[in-house]
Amino acid sequence: MSRQIKLIWDFRGPTSAKTAEHHEIHLKEYITAEKLLLNITGFEIYSEMHAIAYMVVNDENMLQVRDALKPHRGVLFE
Repeated sequence: MSRQIKLIWDFRGPTSAKTAEHHEIHLKEYITAEKLLLNITGFEIYSEMHAIAYMVVNDENMLQVRDALKPHRGVLFE
């Protein structure tokens, strides 16, 4: 089984929660359009001023998704 990588987009400011929630919609659309096998997405709110949207990809898809969607960072997904 290949590694899974959580790609993360950070949003800051008073509208960060709504922006992260909306960004997840676009991540789901990308998964559908590109027919990716994994469909793990989500958003998390850390404070009033910081939220993230994320997408989990397989190692072999990471470069394709990274280059197309330009996440801010990535971590191994466990």
